[in-house]
Amino acid sequence: MQKMPWKGGLFGDATLAKHIRKGDLPMESVLERARQEITALREEIRHHDYRYYVLNSPEISDAEYDRLMRRLRELEAVYPALITPDSPTQRVGGAPLAAFGQVEHLVPLLSLDNAVTQAELWEFDSRIQRRWQGESLTYVVEPKIDGLAVALTYEDGVLVRGATRGDGERGEDITQNLRTIASVPLRLRGDEVPPILDVRGEAYMDRRAFDELNQRRGAAGEPLFANPRNAAAGSLRQLDPQITAGRRLSVFMYALGYYEGLDLATHWQVLEYLRQVGFRVNPLIERCSDIAAVWEYCQKLQTERDGLTYDIDGAVVKVDSLAAQAGLGATGKSPRWAVAFKFPAEEATTVVEDIIIQVGRTGALTPLALLRPVEVAGSTVSRATLHNADVLKAKDVRIGDTVIIRKAGDVIPEIVKPVESKRTGQERIFVFPSHCPVCNAEVQRLPGEAVSRCIGTACPAQLVEGLVHFASRGAMDIEGLGPALISQLVETGLVKDAADIYVLSAEELLKLPRVGKKSAENLLAAIEASKSRTLARVVYALGIRLVGEAAARELAAHFGTMDRLLATSREELQQIPQIGDKIADSITTFMAEPQNQRVIQRLKEAGITMTETPVRPMAESSLLEGKTVVLTGTLERYSRQKAAELVRSLGGKVTNSVTGKTDYVIAGANPGSKYAKAMEMKIPILAEADLDGLLEG
Repeated sequence: MQKMPWKGGLFGDATLAKHIRKGDLPMESVLERARQEITALREEIRHHDYRYYVLNSPEISDAEYDRLMRRLRELEAVYPALITPDSPTQRVGGAPLAAFGQVEHLVPLLSLDNAVTQAELWEFDSRIQRRWQGESLTYVVEPKIDGLAVALTYEDGVLVRGATRGDGERGEDITQNLRTIASVPLRLRGDEVPPILDVRGEAYMDRRAFDELNQRRGAAGEPLFANPRNAAAGSLRQLDPQITAGRRLSVFMYALGYYEGLDLATHWQVLEYLRQVGFRVNPLIERCSDIAAVWEYCQKLQTERDGLTYDIDGAVVKVDSLAAQAGLGATGKSPRWAVAFKFPAEEATTVVEDIIIQVGRTGALTPLALLRPVEVAGSTVSRATLHNADVLKAKDVRIGDTVIIRKAGDVIPEIVKPVESKRTGQERIFVFPSHCPVCNAEVQRLPGEAVSRCIGTACPAQLVEGLVHFASRGAMDIEGLGPALISQLVETGLVKDAADIYVLSAEELLKLPRVGKKSAENLLAAIEASKSRTLARVVYALGIRLVGEAAARELAAHFGTMDRLLATSREELQQIPQIGDKIADSITTFMAEPQNQRVIQRLKEAGITMTETPVRPMAESSLLEGKTVVLTGTLERYSRQKAAELVRSLGGKVTNSVTGKTDYVIAGANPGSKYAKAMEMKIPILAEADLDGLLEG
């Protein structure tokens, strides 16, 4: 009888190991024990993959999962004959391909017609209602992932082929690359699996993986990807699957193509079935009773898109009934029962007219591209950030370049990449300065940091920017104290820090150019009025790095006084849910700086509010309690900031966009598009007098 080589402790069984050493255990018995353990390990690993990737509810730690994988690899290394294509260890394997083969889809992958307005979405519904005379129809709305469409084919529950959409009839065979994606099951779960199953989905790269990939490519001097969609497409079309495996791709599956023997009546049941057999299905998919509910959910997705970890460019609307889908059929390339509702484009093309350096109030030097004005994401854009010297170099953006810019929400747009094919040779390379363009002090970049900073402690740019922030509407709201006057006060030496604002005299102000008696009186009155701002606004006005308005409100509510905040510790700050490690470090460092302590003490001596005024008891019948409110237009008696504070004092939440979750819109004069949208969505609109009435009540 042939003896098996013994690997000490292979099965974790001392008795078995002894028999193997003595050579009195038949090879068949050893193989059977190995087969049993390998099978058990594969089932356990697949179970944990399902818990992690599909249910988002892991049961074991990463270290324990790695231990299971190491054990399986050990066994398969000793018994290679027991390795199967669907083993979790076989996600990455095989030599690089010379080229991709072609795959004919079992069922064509059709493209979708687009809708970009509410009227077009309603027309889609009208067409369906005209064609379908059966029962009333419901819809399913899915986020439209900005990635690469893929088709997966399973035979007897095992992945045998994966392909791109291609022309809809045929695609490229990218099986090896799709196998590297951890959220693609190599074997399906359960017994309810037909002999052949064709599944459709979208492969994508999330924003964090995209940023990390571009950082690695930039450091290596390689071209950067324009966006996560391009990165995902490029990664899946690598001839070497090892490269794809290092790109951290993900996938959401959303439909069945070819299948037999499954009793499914609705698309919603299809999605549930996909989850059951091990596929990752987007948790944001929603079932809607009619087209009005579809519209509302599309608006919600559009509002929330910037908060997702991945890019979406719209919503896919599908008739839920599979019988209705079959009855409605398709045109040449598009199904009649589905439409893609596209969100406003977040990318546009324009020209870089110049590149300048902006020195922030922390001394950070940020390159900014001055652009030929262009409309993007609903607003006119004339500048875009280039972040830092590394990004500027990696993207190779030049003055005169035609560039693609991208905007997300209200964040300043950024340049994605230059369009090199449009270069004429007249473009100029921008050289990052070694000295501050404002004060000529040396520019320093510390090891491990991406940002270059001016080290001049008296740099006017830093002081001016800090004071502009201090006096801004969201902070101390000192009307009349704008950038031009602040620059004069700094240049003349009248103001060296924020506390100096509160010792200004009329005589000093009148010596400044273009400052008359009336304007000096008004400014001093505004400075005096700012002393009664809330503690939250004082904290925000200090300009602590990473502390925005929301964080400032949390700090003021938690500590109650400036003295308590000055004496706080990192550990106490970390107990506040909204305060993370970086913000806690920033606050403690700021409060420990003697220069900052002196400024705060002088502000206190000037009569600035240093305690949080308790919010007055809210009437139980308050119309705004627990409600979401949007402000629009110009109010007569309140600034936008003051009106927002009043809404919050009445228990309301203030947001910037009108969505299906908006309960009320408070409108002043010249309200604009938010007012029109509220009217269209039949959202109640309050006037300034209504807010006064609520306060009096």
